[in-house]
Amino acid sequence: MSQIEIVAEASSRAAPGDVFRLLRDGSTWPAWSLFDRFELEREGVPDRLGVGAIRVFMTRVSRAREEVVEVIPDRRLSYILLSGLPFEDYRADVDLAPAPEGGTTIRWRSRFRPKQPAFGWFWRSLMTRTLRDVGRQLAKAAEDPAIVAKADSR
Repeated sequence: MSQIEIVAEASSRAAPGDVFRLLRDGSTWPAWSLFDRFELEREGVPDRLGVGAIRVFMTRVSRAREEVVEVIPDRRLSYILLSGLPFEDYRADVDLAPAPEGGTTIRWRSRFRPKQPAFGWFWRSLMTRTLRDVGRQLAKAAEDPAIVAKADSR
């Protein structure tokens, strides 16, 4: 099966730096996203939350391990899936851009191949909803100073 590509966009009144702080710091995700738990399995070098970091996001039914592969402060965070979902060659790029009227435009782009091609339609639908929802949750959370204050700013 050919690669599936999904793009989800959201808008936040928050500045790109605030959105990026939450995106980068997985420990904040259980407070604002569909994920129940987070573990930093391996720190990145030299930035503990940057390139090389392995982040594990969990729900009651899933455990996704991701490795951060690109970071452009306040503009982009990219990761690949190591395990946890039935995909091959999964990569996501989350791009943040200042919105013309202020705030931030969040563009979450994901590409993958399902391990079982017959279920491609299902995974496209589920991942479209998931990325759309998480993008909106991120946008809203970044507008809350109390949540942003808990993010690791290092």
